[in-house]
Amino acid sequence: MKPRILVVEDDAHLADGLAINLELESYEPVLAASAEDGLIAWQRGGVDLILLDVMLPGMDGFAFCAHVRRAGDRVPILFLTARGAGQDRIRGLDEGGDDYITKPFELAELLARIKSIFRRQDWLRGQEVPAAVRIGRADVNLQTYQATTPDGAVELKEKEAMILRLLYEQLGKPVDRQTILDRVWGFEAYPTMRTVDNFILSLRKIVEVDPARPCHILTVHGVGYRLVCDAPPETRTV
Repeated sequence: MKPRILVVEDDAHLADGLAINLELESYEPVLAASAEDGLIAWQRGGVDLILLDVMLPGMDGFAFCAHVRRAGDRVPILFLTARGAGQDRIRGLDEGGDDYITKPFELAELLARIKSIFRRQDWLRGQEVPAAVRIGRADVNLQTYQATTPDGAVELKEKEAMILRLLYEQLGKPVDRQTILDRVWGFEAYPTMRTVDNFILSLRKIVEVDPARPCHILTVHGVGYRLVCDAPPETRTV
């Protein structure tokens, strides 16, 4: 079956052009001119990817994305918008978006991002991980993106869960930052090596007893990070 892509875009000319080119790439486009129409199409099911404009009449794209994520749906969302400010990019990713491309854009770049997202989905579907793992002070479900700590339940961001999943697949082995970027983000136009470091800091606050002296998500200097589920104090690396 062809991957089904929901295009939520109020510019009819752009939407029609995207539909034509997506069909040429063997995708099945579904068009919606507003977030409200897009939600109806999404609720019908069968959507493999959402191309989502931010500046929409009525509900904006950020609210649309938040609604989908609150419903527990992890369908990939690629923001497609004229708003290129850094704070908008960060907000889009924080709301649960998978990628962000700014208008005007090259069609080849958009198609490359779409293919990258689908490759990442293939990785997520192709690797089996335990329903729950114990990492430091947290019980983490790598399938539902939830963690339980002594302080209560924590909802992991999708990228946080994906980083943990990648590190868990390579348990005890170093994983370099570029591999994390390629596997988790899939396209290096927005994220940087510092982005990876910031996500690691957030994860340490969840799983480590003392985030400043980590025992489980360890830095491998000059390389990246490795995960150790049980590490004695003398093996700590900062």
